[in-house]
Amino acid sequence: MIVVMDYGVGNVKSVTNAVKYIGCDVKVSCEPEDIAAADGIILPGVGACGYAMEAIGDLADTIRQIAASGKPLLGICLGYQLLFDENHEHGIHKCLGLISGKVIPIPPGLTIPHMGWNLVEFEDDMRLFEGLGKARYFPFAHSYYAEISDPLAKVAYTEYGVKISASVQKGNIYGCQFHPEKSGNDGLQILKNFENICKSKP
Repeated sequence: MIVVMDYGVGNVKSVTNAVKYIGCDVKVSCEPEDIAAADGIILPGVGACGYAMEAIGDLADTIRQIAASGKPLLGICLGYQLLFDENHEHGIHKCLGLISGKVIPIPPGLTIPHMGWNLVEFEDDMRLFEGLGKARYFPFAHSYYAEISDPLAKVAYTEYGVKISASVQKGNIYGCQFHPEKSGNDGLQILKNFENICKSKP
């Protein structure tokens, strides 16, 4: 079973429907017993980081414990940005600190927000992209991006006048700046790959 964490910040239904569509058992919950029983966790989100961290509250420690336990964790969109140390949207906000890096504004002079389908090039052995070759197009809608400094992280990038991190993998922690649940068959393959990762964990 995969648990989609609902902490009141966006896109839970679309993620849940996509995970159901691929035939995976899924539950929407933030209850400790459901999280403990889950094979993996998805952290979705849409909006601003400061509000999201307030909404998460004490669940932040639960999420950190999930990551430390080795259970697969997938952050999507804002959930992806929350994986890093800090976010510079409307001030500087401490995030989950699971991957070294900071979330900063897309530089001035580029169209903001960054919206539309962009080519994402994968680093070797990124498990979310198994079966998808070296690169695929995915849809983006964001004004901030993660500048990743973690030496243990594998990163997939897209080019937008600046090199933007589109996806990350560090051990059992995964993230996508784009929305796999809105990415057609390639996005469904990403979710299927995450399900396989969850199933393969001892």
